[in-house]
Amino acid sequence: MVGPLVGVLALQGAFAAHAEILDGLGVPNLEVRTHDQLQQVDALIIPGGESTTMSMLLDRSGLIGPLEERLRDGLPVLGTCAGLILLSTRILDGRPDQHALGSIDLDVRRNGYGTQLDSFETDIAVAGFDSGFRAVFIRAPVVERAGDSVEILAMVDGHPVLCRQGSVTVAAFHPELSNDNRIHRSFVERVPVNPKSDTSAI
Repeated sequence: MVGPLVGVLALQGAFAAHAEILDGLGVPNLEVRTHDQLQQVDALIIPGGESTTMSMLLDRSGLIGPLEERLRDGLPVLGTCAGLILLSTRILDGRPDQHALGSIDLDVRRNGYGTQLDSFETDIAVAGFDSGFRAVFIRAPVVERAGDSVEILAMVDGHPVLCRQGSVTVAAFHPELSNDNRIHRSFVERVPVNPKSDTSAI
């Protein structure tokens, strides 16, 4: 599979596992840590990690403003776990200095499923998939509210865990930790190929 140049935000968290999935799909990808790298990519993955730390690092690296601008311009983005939290409209239990990018109309609660000890795996039914997806939840956020324009693609215990709104897709779990590349594949397949993308150095 060959596709657009997909960036993986690499400030903190499980970014390497996402890059491995993209490599396995044959999708050109780039670790994003700077403004120039962000401008190169056709899509972005915001990985799981520690959402408050990631928010702080986005601010310190000067990426908050450029990322918000690209999101407003329709940059396709996949946010997983902490990425879901950062992309949401409202973080119900966030720190006062924690930044919500407001790219998908969700209210979320951090670590809503409990602590590290409460991590779990379960098979979920994903809209458009012909078989279940093994979802890995690690200190996962809970979606408390989804706006009317949000498409809910999967649920667990009455809560949305995979959602899409326009060019933004978010998962409360870690699809990069499953032996299943379908979520990454379906995300990449929805990204328009930019003929100006230069993947020769990737």
